[in-house]
Amino acid sequence: MSHPELRFGVLGPLRVHAGERAVELNAVKPRMLLATLLLDADRVVPLDTIVEALWPQRPPRSAVANVRTYASALRSALGGDRLRSEVGGYAIRVEPGELDLHTFDDLVRRAAAARGAGRHEEALGLLDDALGYWRGRPLEDLPAGAAWEDAIGRISEGRVAAAEEHAALHLALGRHTAAIAPLRALLADHPFRERLWLHLMLAHYGSGQRAEALGAYAEVRRLLVAELGVEPCAELRQVHDSVLRGDPVARTVAAALASVLPHVVPAVCQLPRDLPDFHGRDTALRDLRHLAGDGRGTPAVVVAGPPGVGKSALATRAGHTLRDRFPDGQLHLDLGGTGPEPASAHDLLGDLLRWLGVVGRALPSGVAARAALYRSRMAGRRMLLILDAAACADQVRPLLPGAEGCAVIVTSRRRLSDLAGARLLELGMLDAAASRALLESSGAPGAAAADPAAAEAIMRSCGGLPLAIRQAGGRLAGRRAWPPRVLAERLADEPRRLTALGVRPGFAAAFGDLPGPAAAAFTSLGALGAASSLPTWAIGALVDRDDAEAEDVVDALVEAHAIEPAGVDAIDQPRFTMHELVRLYARELADAPGDRAERRACLERVAGGWLALVESANAGMPVSPFVARLGGARRRPPGGAAARRAAERPRAWFDAERPALVEAVARAAEAGLADHAWELAAALVPYFDMHGHYGDWYRTHRSALAAVQAAGHRRGQAALLRGLGQLRAYQGDHERATDLFDRSRRMFAACGDGHGESIALSGLATVARMRGRYPEAMEHCHRALEGALAAGDRHGEALIRASIGRLWRARGDTDTALDWLSAALDLSRDTGDRHREAHVLHEIGLLRAAEGAHPAALARFRAALAIFHQIGDREGITGSLAVIDRTTRATHTARGPHTGHLRTARTPQPTRTG
Repeated sequence: MSHPELRFGVLGPLRVHAGERAVELNAVKPRMLLATLLLDADRVVPLDTIVEALWPQRPPRSAVANVRTYASALRSALGGDRLRSEVGGYAIRVEPGELDLHTFDDLVRRAAAARGAGRHEEALGLLDDALGYWRGRPLEDLPAGAAWEDAIGRISEGRVAAAEEHAALHLALGRHTAAIAPLRALLADHPFRERLWLHLMLAHYGSGQRAEALGAYAEVRRLLVAELGVEPCAELRQVHDSVLRGDPVARTVAAALASVLPHVVPAVCQLPRDLPDFHGRDTALRDLRHLAGDGRGTPAVVVAGPPGVGKSALATRAGHTLRDRFPDGQLHLDLGGTGPEPASAHDLLGDLLRWLGVVGRALPSGVAARAALYRSRMAGRRMLLILDAAACADQVRPLLPGAEGCAVIVTSRRRLSDLAGARLLELGMLDAAASRALLESSGAPGAAAADPAAAEAIMRSCGGLPLAIRQAGGRLAGRRAWPPRVLAERLADEPRRLTALGVRPGFAAAFGDLPGPAAAAFTSLGALGAASSLPTWAIGALVDRDDAEAEDVVDALVEAHAIEPAGVDAIDQPRFTMHELVRLYARELADAPGDRAERRACLERVAGGWLALVESANAGMPVSPFVARLGGARRRPPGGAAARRAAERPRAWFDAERPALVEAVARAAEAGLADHAWELAAALVPYFDMHGHYGDWYRTHRSALAAVQAAGHRRGQAALLRGLGQLRAYQGDHERATDLFDRSRRMFAACGDGHGESIALSGLATVARMRGRYPEAMEHCHRALEGALAAGDRHGEALIRASIGRLWRARGDTDTALDWLSAALDLSRDTGDRHREAHVLHEIGLLRAAEGAHPAALARFRAALAIFHQIGDREGITGSLAVIDRTTRATHTARGPHTGHLRTARTPQPTRTG
């Protein structure tokens, strides 16, 4: 047999070998990162867990960057395909036989199966091999930390448990003397482990060392009384009495080991038939086998997920693969949690006890008595129990065995977070490869190959939901005359999709019993139609709840898998998404006859919340002087953390919320909330403009424009036409930009909005200047200035004065240009408009450079650059760096008229000047 490519050791000092060569990892932090990943091999370890492991006290600011560096070092040492980066963490791939911990666990499981079947000699040999992998304390050469504490504790407990069973097998086989030395060594580290003392007494007594056996009892009694104030356990006292009486060794040993090596009873297997087409769950199956496979420490593993995701299929597959680890049997119960009347604990316990041989009058009548007898009958056995379709934690608790040795797998549409001690395994959707494999194996062989585009469309419609994919495959199988594109076209029709995929009944059962506010929020989410992720406050706004109440609603929706956590965004907001098929079902509910006014009110609250938050964030952003004044749409300011984040970290808030904001404009427009749609679209312009999100700018303005046109809202149309004109100007489409600006001006004038007319005129001036029509541009500027002064718009006044100065510079009148630019600079500083100040400084720098005053020009350019850096204007930074470079080179190479080239139209400069 060939050696594994790599061998990892954690059962002692950390070791890595490639063949016979030791892999040198000298730095402590990369070794600690490797150890952290190996303790959870083949699974993604979250980044915060890694940081806690590497810096238990106080991580540095650069912790995440440092982790990336250490991961890069490990990739170099181990090979590029071993360590992979996932969303939110890292994982290491370990092949079978490469990690000593996995090999140890596997040998222990095989020993348990052999022991359960009565093959004690084989079990002893396997445990000999398993314990031989230990070289000391786990990871003893690395600094200990709280992040590893639980894992190291479980691993160490596994070693002691294996050693206990190893000793028990020695005793059962009559090899008493061989057990003494190992037991003494273990007791040095675990002096309060009474089972070890019991085995030591039996080993001494079986070896003819009666005095040593009595001495061991005296020693453990002194220890327990002195340190813990308790007497030895009943089993120790019974063995002590047997030794005092001089009972036969064989009978004494057999009686003491009865609970450790119980009589093998006929096993029962009630597992449903395994599915032949099981795809895409390798990681989940491996995790489930790991959590449930040892039968120790974990009361239950809860496999949770939405209806149709394959929870029962996974539990059944795991049950079949774990049969050898639970030789006393595998039980399966349907708890009926997906139906209107879940099974009672009383009836379920009755079924379990009958399967365990309790019949007739021996079966107790009360729940408590049945539960007690059930736990008694399960004690000492190694059995696997699958509780399928649990409704709640209360239904499951009485069914949990009381002792170690058994494992319980629970499937539920709820997470059962109140089931104490249970481990949760969330089951998500299948990826593209697994979806394709399931589609073909469920009745549509060759579909993907025959028409890959149609197959992809079918899988997108199914959204990775196994039930939906099986239904789609079944439809293709039942209609072999259809090419795949026919089904793809049918599934593209959203109202028909739920029926075609057969998922509506499951959704109705899963979401039909949501508590009142959560049920209302679920339906309103359908009306909202949100495909992007949402923060908590937005879901709460649907049902008019404040922050604390919103969290309760969100928790209920998450527990039912109506929505799914989508992680935390860059500003630490939890976000939530809704599966596309679930969204369609919620939309059906929202479209059903009912209170349409309430549905509209829900959407208005959310749109009002977005508008309030955008305005709060805009207060910390540079002022955009070409946005019309807002205020007609009703605001609903969210409280608490949402408002604080928007105000304190505006740019990061906009970055996190951009997809949701773009969608919010579209939803408001679709719902006929014209005021909210156009004001929200206009309010987003400063952010879109600063960061160059011109596609989002265009989409929001177009969708909002359709809404205001339908509503006959002329001022909203004027504002949006002004924004669209600005985009055309940026694209160099001067003719179209002029038309949009002029239409905007005329509409503002018709509404009596002088301020709006002023910002439209400033746009006309910009385009005229770009086209070299300076007199026309100057006329527009002066008319715009009159409007800004009349409206008291000092930001707009500064913009227009700067534009006039720019026009005078272009016409060669530097003195007049400087007068206008200086006035604009003073006004920008008076109003605190740092963005406008930077642009004016840039213009004055160009003016000074044209005069040959390079040091003065550089001073202005650098001052502008500092402001652009401060406010995060990427385009401004680029333009400033370019002119600084050109001016510096001009200073060094020519100090005469050659510097005049800085006045050309090709001079890089910030473009968002209106």
